[in-house]
Amino acid sequence: MSTLGLLRTLFNPKIVTPNAIQLQSLNRSPFLVGLFFNHEQVRTMSRVKRRTTHPPYWHVLKNNQRQDEKISSDNLRFVREVIQDKYKNKSPIKGSDLDIEKKEWDPKTKRSGVIARNIGVQHMWEKDGKKVVCTVLHVLDNHVIRYVPPEEYAKSIIGAKVFRNRKPLGCLVVGAEAANPDRFTRQYCSLFNEVGLLPKKRLARFIVTPNAVLPPCTPLTAGHFVIGQAVDVYGKTIDYGFQGVVKRWGFKGGPASHGATKFHRRGGTIGTGRDKARVWPGQKMPGHMGSERRFCRGLKIVRINMKYNVIYVKGTVPGPTNSIVQIFDTVLPRRKFTEAPPHPTYFPPEDGTLPQEDIWDSSLHVFGSPSISV
Repeated sequence: MSTLGLLRTLFNPKIVTPNAIQLQSLNRSPFLVGLFFNHEQVRTMSRVKRRTTHPPYWHVLKNNQRQDEKISSDNLRFVREVIQDKYKNKSPIKGSDLDIEKKEWDPKTKRSGVIARNIGVQHMWEKDGKKVVCTVLHVLDNHVIRYVPPEEYAKSIIGAKVFRNRKPLGCLVVGAEAANPDRFTRQYCSLFNEVGLLPKKRLARFIVTPNAVLPPCTPLTAGHFVIGQAVDVYGKTIDYGFQGVVKRWGFKGGPASHGATKFHRRGGTIGTGRDKARVWPGQKMPGHMGSERRFCRGLKIVRINMKYNVIYVKGTVPGPTNSIVQIFDTVLPRRKFTEAPPHPTYFPPEDGTLPQEDIWDSSLHVFGSPSISV
């Protein structure tokens, strides 16, 4: 008898006696089960879908349902006047109006991020003539909605997973793109009652350290970042829907002729018999392609337009044009800050003047400047 056959006989569950407690415990070992009894392997891999097209069940219902009854023009005008009176002059414009405690910055500080919109790709040129592909990100009207302390955030569904084995931190809820309250439900609008802001279309959470906490109503602009800084961009990739193996995984496919019948773009076999006799988890097959949440780490900021709140980052970001992304300080250890950034965030001067409207990186060629200097 071969060695493999001897081991199969030794760990066969039909031969193990009730008194052999040790052998029973070995038979339950995932390593031994996967090695000798592939057809009885315990599934430890999740079968949950990687993407969903609907918000999580614990989120408050956002969009208001369409009403069948029609509202007269007079009543509609009255409702708009009430909304304007309620939210009139409540959004802060100047940072000096906010009571923010100044704390020192240290290399372990985690600042808040911003919500931006990907508005396209533009080519820039360096001074040596090299072309650089840059993604243009428009920072929307970001405001801090509320701060969740570490004790409360660690008890939430997401916080319990993130801080399972480490010290918990708090998070800032940031909103962007103010909209008409008629479009949202009463429960969703109640999230902004304490702040006094118009309901925001987009909400995001950013984990921050205690020295980077911002009070509610604090505005966040493109000045939150500096030129030359490395940032991480978080977004959702392009949704291609259901695709075959040729487009989804890059399979070669079958031959175009020479007797090939209905096998031109198929994937072929997905498994064999014997001990396998099943489809292994992770098998590349047709399915939903795209719509995955991805990070792009260490993108360099090469240009900032303070007037229009636009940031130019070197490289590409996940998602199509006009998609929503999140920008925050990079977590790469060798690309982090060496000097203090605008901490906890940037506030424009009280007189309303900007120090510099358009800021360029020193390596880029500024449009309008002479290309040849003597």
